[in-house]
Amino acid sequence: MTSDKGVSNKVDSHGFHWTADHVAAIGDENRAPVIGDPVPILAGIDLWDHWPIIDRLGRTVEFPDGPLVIALSAPVMPDPEARHAVARLRLMQKGSEGWLDFGHLLPDDLNPGSREWAGTAVLEEDGKTLSLYYTSAGVRGEAEPTFLQRMLLTRGTLSLSKTGASVRGWTAPEDLFLPDDRFYKSDMTGGGAVGTIKAFRDPFPVTDPTTGDEYILFSASKPGSASDWNGLVGVARREGGVCTFLPPLVDANGLNNELERPHMVRHGERFYLFWSTQAKVFASDGPRGPNGLYGAVSDTLLGPWRPLNGTGLVLGNPGEAPFQAYSWLVLDDLSVWSFADLVGLAKAPRDMVEARSAFAGTPAPVLRLALDGDSSSIVA
Repeated sequence: MTSDKGVSNKVDSHGFHWTADHVAAIGDENRAPVIGDPVPILAGIDLWDHWPIIDRLGRTVEFPDGPLVIALSAPVMPDPEARHAVARLRLMQKGSEGWLDFGHLLPDDLNPGSREWAGTAVLEEDGKTLSLYYTSAGVRGEAEPTFLQRMLLTRGTLSLSKTGASVRGWTAPEDLFLPDDRFYKSDMTGGGAVGTIKAFRDPFPVTDPTTGDEYILFSASKPGSASDWNGLVGVARREGGVCTFLPPLVDANGLNNELERPHMVRHGERFYLFWSTQAKVFASDGPRGPNGLYGAVSDTLLGPWRPLNGTGLVLGNPGEAPFQAYSWLVLDDLSVWSFADLVGLAKAPRDMVEARSAFAGTPAPVLRLALDGDSSSIVA
C-alpha cells in the first residue's frame, strides 16, 4: 500500500518492546554528575535542544573555528514552558573561546507552521549544501498554538566568512512523509498539555554504512492504542525521494508517552539507538524511570534491538537534581550534549516563578560515554 506522499507500508524491521519490567529494574547507576551554576551564553535568550551539523555518515563536520550548531531558541519569558510556542531555530558556533551567535537559521516567512522544533542538519558532499530536516509545529498565523507536527526537508547554501556563517537560498520546505494511522498516529492533540501531546517530530537521517541505504528516525505515537502512553521510535526508508514506513524500532505502548529526539551512532560494528524521556511521561500506574537518555543496541540498523544495560537507561539525572538536564545527543565521538534545564531543584517547581528561577536555558556540561557491547557507562 502506498500513500499519496509516496509512502508504502512494507514490513521489514525488528522493533524492541520497552516494558515496565525493564524500567522497574533501573537502579541508582549511570547517573550524571550534579551540574553547578550554568551561565547563559545569550543574554535574554533561552536555548535548549541543540545539535551540530553532521555529514551523511553521522560525523560532526569540522569547521576552522569550531562546529556549527543549530539550537532551539526563544526570548526569555516569565514561564519557561511558554518557549515551546514561539521556538525558532538558531545558527551558532561553538568555538574554542566561546559561543558565537549568527541569528535565526530560517527566514521569517519560510516555515509553514507557527514555530520550529528539533531536527537534524546534514552538510552534503559538496561542502556547501545544507539539508535541514526539522519539525514544523502548528499553522502559520494561528491565534493559539495547535499541535500539528510536520517533518520537513529544506536545503540552503552555507557560506562562511570572516564575520561568521549564514545559510541562504532555502528551498520551499517539503513534507518527508505523512502519518498513516497504521504504524504512526496522525492525531497529535493528546491532552493538549505539556507531556500529553502525541509525537510526529524530530527527524534524524541515518545512512547504513554497509548498504548505503538512507533511513529517517523520528519520535511518534502508536495508533489505535488503548493506552494514553503510546510512544514510539519510528523509522522510514528513503530512496529516490520516496519514503517507506517501517514498523517502529522501539514500542513503549503502555509505558511511556514520549521517546524524544531518537538518534543513532555506529560504534564497534554495532548500532546504538538513543532517545530522551522524562519521569512525568511514564504511565501513572507503573514504574517510572528518571529524566534521562535511554538506548538500545543491535548488530544491524533495523534490529533486533536489545536494551542497553538491561533496562534501557544510559544516563539519568542524579536523584538530588532530577530535572537538571534534558534532550541528550550522543555524537560520533561518544561525547554527550544536553541543555541545562531546571537546575538545583530536588522537586518539581511549585509555580512558574520557581521554574523561571531554576531554568537555565543554556548548554549543559558535555559528558562522555563508553560503549562495550550491550553495556554503557559515563566516563566524564
